[in-house]
Amino acid sequence: MNNHFRRTTCRLCGSNDLTSVLKLASTPPANSFVDSNNKNIEQETFPLELFFCEHCAHLQLTDIVDPRLLFENYVYVSGTSPNFINHFKDYAQSIIQLYSKPNVDSLVIDIGSNDGTLLKFFKESGFRILGIDPAISIAENATKNGIETLPSFFTSSLSRDICKDRGFASVITANNVFAHADNLQEIIHGVKNLLAQDGIFVFEVSYLVDVFEKTLFDTIYHEHLSYHSVIPLKNFFSNNGMELINVQRVTTHGGSIRGVAQLASGTRQVDKSVEQLIQLEKSIGLNKSLTLKKLADRISSVKYDLNTCLEKIKQEGKSIAGYGAPAKTTTLMYEFGIDSDQIDFIVDDSPLKQGLFTPGLHIPVLPTLEIYKRKPDYLLLLAWNFANPIMEKHNRFLIDGGHFILPLPTVQVI
Repeated sequence: MNNHFRRTTCRLCGSNDLTSVLKLASTPPANSFVDSNNKNIEQETFPLELFFCEHCAHLQLTDIVDPRLLFENYVYVSGTSPNFINHFKDYAQSIIQLYSKPNVDSLVIDIGSNDGTLLKFFKESGFRILGIDPAISIAENATKNGIETLPSFFTSSLSRDICKDRGFASVITANNVFAHADNLQEIIHGVKNLLAQDGIFVFEVSYLVDVFEKTLFDTIYHEHLSYHSVIPLKNFFSNNGMELINVQRVTTHGGSIRGVAQLASGTRQVDKSVEQLIQLEKSIGLNKSLTLKKLADRISSVKYDLNTCLEKIKQEGKSIAGYGAPAKTTTLMYEFGIDSDQIDFIVDDSPLKQGLFTPGLHIPVLPTLEIYKRKPDYLLLLAWNFANPIMEKHNRFLIDGGHFILPLPTVQVI
């Protein structure tokens, strides 16, 4: 099976006027954890290079890894994080309250619904719900837990079948998956097939402003094919029979945006937030490839700071473990050259990852209780976006004399 191909055009506008702005270390797929039977087998790595579209200002990866390889045996679930559970609860309530209160019993569909955490809150409010997710076991478990989920990729053909069987949807959501798909036109065509005349499409994606300003390069990995900003998104929706009517910044994943779009014939007014963020992006220069090329220098600076910190700790004979095995860990460790010479083991709250080994580097992932059994001197917070709740939860580690290391946005030792 050919696991990889290279796109030569912009996935938003189709232009082939692409400029390379950042080349990171090649990595295996960021969530391709392996079990003990496969830890001695070398995993294939793929290029990780960002290209800027000079025509529409979209930023994207052009090296595409087979999505079946990435998603069918997925090990990330939203429901293991209290922060994300609360986020999705507020998310659902916000949609219900702000957008004309969709009629109870109308249909809400979540594309890339994962374990159904978001849909659960819509169901509790009386809506009919349907999840769509290609991660087979996660989709099956969600259905068993009362959140009906189709184990499939979302396509225009599937959308027509759903509409025929269940009718139009008043709300369609797609969280982070809008950054995951290579054929975004296919998703939008499917959304248009399914969306009621007065319905809304709501999506969350990492925001390029935050990635750039905070040097969040570790959010760049093969699942994330697109790095979104409002300038190209507004034109993309307009060119595909839809209208972007609202964009709000949210804190997830170090900084994201929640966008709301309607059919081009929709009656809702465009909120001023759309133009405000367009002006912000222009003021930073995110519509120019030269600006984005500066990201490489920022990454080099953080790399030097963190490697200097870790080297000093190891020279003192101290031990270091990692906390959290999110996908971003793979990018960070490969780009910074961090491996089992520095990190003895990693702990993670997700049972799906415990007992496995990290992609490519094959560092063991263990339950969090191992912190107190093995007593490392330092914990490198690889899940840095949850630094505060992790440190609050494991204050005992600090009391016992341990230290936390935050790698991003700047290196800190606590």
